Amino acid sequence: MQVLVRDNNVEQALRVLKKKLQREGVFREMKARTAYEKPSEKRAREKAEAIRRARKLARKKAQKEGLLTRKH
Repeated sequence: MQVLVRDNNVEQALRVLKKKLQREGVFREMKARTAYEKPSEKRAREKAEAIRRARKLARKKAQKEGLLTRKH
């Protein structure tokens, strides 16, 4: 991963780097690797994540079709 520093503005480059790392899921991966996760806990977490993704997709599809109103 590469971030360009423009006009010696290191603070802005760090913000950009952190945003890229966040988007890639590096922080989530580091947190997950700090402690052992039992296989049963991993399955439960992955199943919950899949359900969350499916609900989000269904909600977006319903909004697109006009069945739901958008929250502001």
